[in-house]
Amino acid sequence: MNILIKIALAAAALAIAAPAAIANTFVAWQVTDVAWNDVLNARAWPSSQSAVRAAYPNGTALQMTGRCMNGTDLNDISSWSPGAQRKAVRSTWCQIWHDPGQNGDWQTGWVYGRYIKPMGW
Repeated sequence: MNILIKIALAAAALAIAAPAAIANTFVAWQVTDVAWNDVLNARAWPSSQSAVRAAYPNGTALQMTGRCMNGTDLNDISSWSPGAQRKAVRSTWCQIWHDPGQNGDWQTGWVYGRYIKPMGW
């Protein structure tokens, strides 16, 4: 009986924590300010020397993990004005969750913050 109570408590804790983790996992931003004849490269690592995994034109919605290299968490700044959010990530790399081959093989990648903005702004 004691083990059943422990299992039930663990399951309840996971059920409570899971929605919060899922809700904070992805933040929608979009590609912006890329030249009309260019694209935003999504790279394997946060470096302009890293391999390009995919390329996205202006207006493309991106699924963000929330993590940026300067320590900014997009979830923490989501209540800021869109301009303040852009300023916070303008000079850093931010991680995305994407399917570069469009074959169901989702993976992380990195985009430079100068070329992204919150959706709808």
